[in-house]
Amino acid sequence: MGQSSGTPPKVAVLMGGPSAEREVSLSSGRECAAALRGEGFEVVELDAGPDLSERLRDISPDVVFNALHGRWGEDGCVQGMLEWLRIPYTHSGVLASALAMDKERSKAAYRGAGLPVVDSIIRCKDEVMARHVMAPPYVVKPNNEGSSVGVYLVHEAANGPPQLSAEMPEFVMVETFVPGRELTTTVMGDRALSVTEIFTEGWYDYEAKYAPGGSRHEVPANIPSEIFDLCMDYALRAHRVLGCRGVSRTDFRWDDSRGAEGLFLLETNTQPGMTPTSLTPEQAGMADMTFGQMCAWMVEDASCNR
Repeated sequence: MGQSSGTPPKVAVLMGGPSAEREVSLSSGRECAAALRGEGFEVVELDAGPDLSERLRDISPDVVFNALHGRWGEDGCVQGMLEWLRIPYTHSGVLASALAMDKERSKAAYRGAGLPVVDSIIRCKDEVMARHVMAPPYVVKPNNEGSSVGVYLVHEAANGPPQLSAEMPEFVMVETFVPGRELTTTVMGDRALSVTEIFTEGWYDYEAKYAPGGSRHEVPANIPSEIFDLCMDYALRAHRVLGCRGVSRTDFRWDDSRGAEGLFLLETNTQPGMTPTSLTPEQAGMADMTFGQMCAWMVEDASCNR
C-alpha cells in the first residue's frame, strides 16, 4: 500500500450502490468500516452513486475498500474507475471481476483449467418461459448477478416452464440441477482457508444467505478428507485461473452418492459478503484471524494494476 508510518491510512469504504444487492452491500460496508476503525484506520463510508469519482477526488483516500456487491461494483466497472483515478483498492481487478461475474465465461475458464462444472446454456428469457429448454430438474438464473438474486429451481415434477420476473435480464443461464450438499471455500491471497457446509430448510436463496437464522454453517465441514482437499484445491485453482486478487469465495455442489465425481464448481465470488452471517469471515476465524485483522489484511493488500 505504501503508506508512510505515523499517520493512519485514510480508507474509503465503498458500499450500497445501484445493484440488486444494495442492502447486503450496505450491511457489509458498515461492518467493514467499524472493523477498520477498530484496527486504527481513518475511515470514510461512501454510498456509491453517480458522483462517485468526484467524491473520491474530494476525499482523497489512500485506499478504497470495495464492499460493493453485484453489477457495477463487482463486475469491473468500479475497478476500472479506480485504476483511472490511481487509487489502490481491495479485491480483484478489472478483468478478473468482469470474468467472474459472467458465469458462462468463467465456466469456460474453469473447463480450460480442468475444473468440474455443471452443464449449462444461455437462452432468451421468453424462450425459457415458453418451454423447457432442458430436461428438468434445472436452475434458471441471471448470467451476471450474484447472491442468488433471481434464481429459479424447476423441479422434475414441474407442470411447465418457469414464469420469470420482469427484473430478470433478456438472456439467462439455464443450468443442470445437481442434488446434494452446499459447500464453499474462501481463498485469501495464495491460500485456501477452509470448507464450510451450508444447511438450509429449502433452497439456498438470497433470504437464506443474509437473514439471521436463514441458514446454518458448519465449518470445517464434516465431509470426507478427499472432498475437503478437492474443494481447497479447486477453489485455489479457480482463484488463479480467473486472475483474482485479495479474497474470493468459490461455491460447490456435492452429490455425495457419487463421491469425488459428484463435486461440481458453481461459481467464484470476487466480493464475498462481509456481514454477521457471511461465510468468509467465519473461515478467517478458523485460520485464527479476527474480522478486524482480515479487513486490515485486505487494506494492506490493496493496489492498482490488479
